[in-house]
Amino acid sequence: MRDTCSGTMNHDESHDGATIAARALSLWTAELSQARPLRFEEVSRTAGNREWDFLVRRYHYLGYRKLVGMHLKYLIYSSRGELLAATGWSSSVWKLKSRDRAIGWSPPERRRFLVSVANNSRFVIFPWVKIPHLASHLLARQIRYVREDWERKYAARLELLETFVDPSRFRGTSYRAANWICVGRTKGYAKTRNGFEYHGQPKEVYVYPLSANISEALCLQHRPEIVVNHQYHKTLAQDEERRAQMANVKTGWDTKVAPSFALESEDLSELVKAFKEYHVLFRDCFGRVEHEELSRVYLQGLMSNVERKSVEPMALTLLGESRVTGLQKFMNSGVWDAEKLGKRHREEAAKTLSEPGGVFSVDGSDFPKKGRESVGVARQYCGRLGKVDNCQAGVFVAYASTRGHGLLDRRLYLPELWFAEEQRERWEKCRIPQGTTFKTKPELALEMIKGLRREGLFDAQWVTGDDFFGRNPTFRDGLPKDLLYLLDVPRDTGVWKKRPEIHIPASKGNRPCKKARLKRGEPKAILVSALAKDPALQWQTRTVADGAQGRIRAQFARMRIVASRDGLPGEDLWILFRKSLADGQVKYALCNAPKDIPLKEMIRVSGLRWPIEQCFQEGKSEIGMDHYEHRCWDAWHRHMTFVFLAQLFMVRIRHSLKKKSGVDVAAGGPAAEGRPSRADVSAEIRPRHRAVLSETKLDSQALSRQVTPMTD
Repeated sequence: MRDTCSGTMNHDESHDGATIAARALSLWTAELSQARPLRFEEVSRTAGNREWDFLVRRYHYLGYRKLVGMHLKYLIYSSRGELLAATGWSSSVWKLKSRDRAIGWSPPERRRFLVSVANNSRFVIFPWVKIPHLASHLLARQIRYVREDWERKYAARLELLETFVDPSRFRGTSYRAANWICVGRTKGYAKTRNGFEYHGQPKEVYVYPLSANISEALCLQHRPEIVVNHQYHKTLAQDEERRAQMANVKTGWDTKVAPSFALESEDLSELVKAFKEYHVLFRDCFGRVEHEELSRVYLQGLMSNVERKSVEPMALTLLGESRVTGLQKFMNSGVWDAEKLGKRHREEAAKTLSEPGGVFSVDGSDFPKKGRESVGVARQYCGRLGKVDNCQAGVFVAYASTRGHGLLDRRLYLPELWFAEEQRERWEKCRIPQGTTFKTKPELALEMIKGLRREGLFDAQWVTGDDFFGRNPTFRDGLPKDLLYLLDVPRDTGVWKKRPEIHIPASKGNRPCKKARLKRGEPKAILVSALAKDPALQWQTRTVADGAQGRIRAQFARMRIVASRDGLPGEDLWILFRKSLADGQVKYALCNAPKDIPLKEMIRVSGLRWPIEQCFQEGKSEIGMDHYEHRCWDAWHRHMTFVFLAQLFMVRIRHSLKKKSGVDVAAGGPAAEGRPSRADVSAEIRPRHRAVLSETKLDSQALSRQVTPMTD
């Protein structure tokens, strides 16, 4: 038996992860021979049980869960007493098709002999331990101890060990090196109180027979020995073949994927290859091969030449009539990790777009709807129509820099009337998550910006937005303190040139007056539209951004002001004036930057306010952002995520073609003085890239004739 080792640390200090790591620093570069012989301490129902729980909770990727039924817990030490690893063994899974098929037992035999099977529930080598081949050595050495302790503790003889390996994280190399056998894969379901629930993460099943003849050990008659499940590996091969065949379906591409260039057959071939490589980045968000295929079809359909980019036209074009329902279910009720997909998209977007001085932009976008069954639909002001009408409203956050721009996050706005008691039936039909509460559009925008800030993926210093958000003091106050804002405000916004004095009037009678007021004689707030006419303003003409027709220029001026809060002076801010050279129209924006900020920086940020509008325009005109016909909550958010993925792919394609052409033109944002504009460099682009891509349309058949399908 393995009793307490001489090198075991006291349990008070063991709960300090830094202490644990510090005591094992000498093992970072150790060889296996230096750590042997290993010591195995079974800590169930001992003082070490609490230590095991803490270590597994902190260092195992699945965290800590109470082990099921009969169980053993081990802490493993080196010969010198340094802590190396922890393992946990528990009662076997009640029903496991691949294992049961490999053993060959019937349901009555399984119920009788399941006590002879133990599950390796947890196995973790601590991150500070860097010993080659340690994992497989631990697995091989521990088997004898587990069998002895299980029989001693539970009076049951083990004949088989099992474990699960997540193929999206691990390859099972250590188990195979220790002679464990892969017999199949789970279907991705978990046991719940009400039955089974699909979680979308199938696991590989490994077993280790402890007897030479498992059939005899389990008293089975004429049962096959456990061998490698060739059918399982055949299925894996079929999955890979199916992935390879994904490129063989009808493929149509909207030639506006790269609006600054015209593509020839060589470029289209590269486009197909790039798309496959891009889609693989998100493969593990779907779990099942079927969902992986459908996600590719949906994403490709948004960028295809399908006229109406809703589910049915895309499915009919790319899959055929028999698969329409499957694509609908995939978007509405399919079990796959949409949040993980959104997170992965933001990670990839950060690699492409993020740079110092980047800008978060917030804005709303409305989607007119004729019916009343879609989630969140109501009669409300629709910016697209310019009037109150039946529509859905969404709130979006985008990121813009000189490297490009793209949408990052979205929220569907639910009007207050949707929270009335009589709307509960509509909630169920639309599958709105329970616990959803009413939030205004500024509150939704703040929620997304704070979430992006916590992720820390994007290097952003500014927040921009239109006057709907700029005129809301609560929104401005709620922004993270490490972010500056430049937010549009309406022309009737009140401000002061100089801070007026305020006072609290004397009380009248027995009722004290606590509300502050302007002192007598102090001027009332001035409208920003009146300030724009101040002769003291020094207007400067500056380049705002690069446009398709050349540089966009405007006149700018600024003034230090005091904001008005309910008729009283608020914070000291900048007001930035922007005058159009074409019609003289003036726009106004409040900015909380410090006094010494250069005007040039404010103009730069002002130019990065508009890319979010370009995102909406591209999304609705080119990739079907508003073509959806989904009615439920999840499907709306999933559709928008796929729109974001399509936009990011377009940005990457543009970057690739520009690099190929030898032209480095920023994809949005202000142009640096002295740098050629898009119009200036158009003549320098290679001849086959000169024409505007939108002038050339390729249908599905044309592409299939020109492009050889790429395989994995």
